[in-house]
Amino acid sequence: MTRTRIEAALTDLLFNEELTLQEAADRHFAPEYRQRTDGEWADRGEFLDHIAHLRTLVADGHVEVHEELQDGNRYADRHTAHITKKDGTTVQMEVYVFADLAADGRFSRIEETTLMLQGSSADRDLGSAR
Repeated sequence: MTRTRIEAALTDLLFNEELTLQEAADRHFAPEYRQRTDGEWADRGEFLDHIAHLRTLVADGHVEVHEELQDGNRYADRHTAHITKKDGTTVQMEVYVFADLAADGRFSRIEETTLMLQGSSADRDLGSAR
């Protein structure tokens, strides 16, 4: 079983234009997936709405993983998302993730907290904007 990692998941969701949103989501997120970002829960459909919105804003970027741990079906990491928006502005967000993996290795639940490192005040909700 191949287990997904946050870098691969976010790269496919946000920066890999060769994959549709559905293909990227199916590759890394189980059907029962749910996510809590900065205290706000979203089911898989709401999460995909969020990513679809981000795809209209994001031109390019990459994910820098600082620390990553896996223990059985548990996953945790600390990463920075470096984003260049289509308007040319840049955003850097540090993210702390605790997650569960489904039996097939895809994410079934993520709980995350975000910290804005660089960007405008309007970008503060980028981690949960729809």
